[in-house]
Amino acid sequence: MEFAQYFPVWDKLTAAQQSLLTDTVTERTIQKGETVHNGAVSCTGVLLIRSGRLRSYILSEDGREVTLYRLFDRDMCLLSASCMLRSIAFEIVVEAEEETDLWVIPPETYRAIMEESAPLANYTNEIMASHFSDVMWLVEQILWKSLDKRLAEFLLEEQAICGDTTLKITHEIIGNHLGTAREVITRMLRYFQSEGLVKLTRGTVELTDMPGLARLCDQ
Repeated sequence: MEFAQYFPVWDKLTAAQQSLLTDTVTERTIQKGETVHNGAVSCTGVLLIRSGRLRSYILSEDGREVTLYRLFDRDMCLLSASCMLRSIAFEIVVEAEEETDLWVIPPETYRAIMEESAPLANYTNEIMASHFSDVMWLVEQILWKSLDKRLAEFLLEEQAICGDTTLKITHEIIGNHLGTAREVITRMLRYFQSEGLVKLTRGTVELTDMPGLARLCDQ
């Protein structure tokens, strides 16, 4: 089963635990823009990505979004199964940034195996620690770093992900990632354009001076 090649501690599970996983895991394909987990849903399950990209974010009461972290091939999302993590007191939304193939592990299955398997419990703790670090990094960025630096870092990160200097992304989507209004992003991008760092066209942002953006990040 292909799932076994992606599950991080498969070889450290017992035959019975492996059988439980294969009997209960389901496969899903999530289309770009589709929500796979919503904070209003009690428990979707643990998500293991085969291919694609997911975005985890929180949503304020006034509808403003801010990205917590992104998930890529072979990454696992635990917060979509928050019912088995009693210490989690906030809700997240998980949506596909591109078409994504993944497996959904029922929370009761994952929890039952985790209670028996030290390797899986340790791996789960590592994931939670990593996600906590991601969130703390985000808090530091929002509190202490100016928007121009955060925007420059985001644009360079997007370029690294897609491998192209022309980013097919709207100002609204960038604002959602950074937790900032679209109008604020538009003003900042226009400033970047006046400085020769980017070129703006409808629905795209072309990075024309990547070294300049990098220098801005380091200031």
